[in-house]
Formats: sequence, structure tokens, C-alpha cells
Amino acid sequence: MDDYRTPSADALFTSVNGLEAELEHRFSTVLATRLANAVITIARHLHLVTAELRPSTEELHHVIDFLTDVGHHTDHKRQEWVLLADVLGVSALVEGLNNPRPQGATPNTVAGPFYRADAPELSLGADLSRDGKGERLHVSGQISNTLGHALPGAVIEVWHANAVGLYENQQPHRQPEFNLRGRFRADAKGQFSFLSVKPGGYFLPLDGPVGRLMQALDCPLERPAHIHFRVAAPAHETLTTHVFDRADAAIGRDAIFGVKPELLADFRAIRTPSGAQEHLLDLKLVLCPSGQPGSETMGGK
Repeated sequence: MDDYRTPSADALFTSVNGLEAELEHRFSTVLATRLANAVITIARHLHLVTAELRPSTEELHHVIDFLTDVGHHTDHKRQEWVLLADVLGVSALVEGLNNPRPQGATPNTVAGPFYRADAPELSLGADLSRDGKGERLHVSGQISNTLGHALPGAVIEVWHANAVGLYENQQPHRQPEFNLRGRFRADAKGQFSFLSVKPGGYFLPLDGPVGRLMQALDCPLERPAHIHFRVAAPAHETLTTHVFDRADAAIGRDAIFGVKPELLADFRAIRTPSGAQEHLLDLKLVLCPSGQPGSETMGGK
């Protein structure tokens, strides 16, 4: 039977410190680059974690097999590495470190794996739904900055899942090309509008190594219903964010840590004269002027 007794702190320090010194000695002749610093820092923490957990050789092989499997599940249609970074909170942490926003600005979030940079430009008021499936959603919004100035001509990119929680590039043979995607330019008052369908929430993929890992840990894999926006305007920090349906049952357990109070919105239900249910969503998205305190990136951009 394996002995899982925790080693003493002194034993851990002696074992790890010797390896750490050897590691730093081996890198002492390389250039003092950010890459070298990152490798040494990551290795140091890996040594500490390994010393604390004391994995068996078999367990180490399980870890390597898992990481190999993540690579095998990654291709031009699916990014399992991004998914792993998302569910561990790393993506959200990096976003927060690199794109802080001052009070009053709309928070940044990760773009997610389903963004496409080639969405077509559409006229204001256009319909994003190319298959007409789902309950009608009317979206209107205002683009301004933290100084209270409207941003005419701001470019607004929009993408979201369909009513059953699937993106167009997840179903290339079942949804029309560019379904529920589009690019708009705000009018002279910084306003925009479009039609679409109410998005559904969804579960992250369960059929890959990351999904199986999170299921084994009994961790939530739900994402509450949301719409993605990317907004760009001259002399302003580009905003990439989600807007979430406040009423979604999964709003408190987003699998990738994207929900923030400022991003909750009301998808208000209404009845048409014919009795059909539709929804109204009104938004205010606030950008940061470039260089405004609180918007600097970790790299000083």
C-alpha cells in the first residue's frame, strides 16, 4: 500500500530547495528574458506542488496522458487548451490582469473559443438570425466612454449561441454561415440596434478530457445565456465582453468565471398582438479612453 503520509516541512524544503538551486544554476548562463523567468518560476511552483502531493510514477503518467489527450482534442474547430484555461480560471485571471477597467467602464471578459473575426458588416436594425429559429430578440444600445461622451461610428461586433445553446461554428452543417453574428457601426449618437433570437445557456463540452475531469470533480460546466460584444473606437481601449441574462438559473455558477454584476441585463419578455413571446434588451456599453488610469495593461500598453 502506498504511504501518503505528509512529509515534514523541513524535508520538503531540503528536497525542493536542492532541485531549485540546480534549476537556477542551469539557467544562470541564459539571457535574463521574460521567457527564462517564466520557465524558472513555473518549474519552481511545479516542484513545490509535486513535493506536497507526492504523486506516484503511475499518477504522473496519468497527468501526462491527460495533457496529451487535451492536445489530441485540439484542432481548427475546437480548442481544448483554451477550455482547460477557462475552467481553471486562468483565462479570467489573465484578462483581469491585462485589461483592468476603472469604475464606470464596462468590464472586459474573455472572447471565448467561438469568436470569428470575419463576421459581415450589417446595417443598423438588421436581423442576425439567418434561420429564424427561436424567440425574437430586439436589441438596442448606446456606446459611450467614461467621460460621458457618445462614440459615433464605434464598431460593434456581436456573436451568440442559438436558442439551444449552440454556436454557428459548432454546427457548420446545421446552421447557416454567420448565423447570429454581425458587425455594426454606431450612428451619430453612438447608438445601435439589431434583431436576433434569445440565446440559450449551455454546458461546456462533456466529451473531451476537460469535460471528463470537471465531471469527476463534480464541478459545474454550465454557462448562463449571454451575448458577446466587441466594441472598438478610435483613441479608446477595445472592449470585449459578455452581457448575461440576469434571470438564467445558472447565473451564479458560470463555468469560466465570466459573470460580473455590471454585466447582468434584463431580457424583458413581451407579447405581440398575435400572442407570440418576444424579448427586449437595452444596453449601455462604456469604453475607456486610451491611457486612462485603471486601463493600463500589465505590459504598460
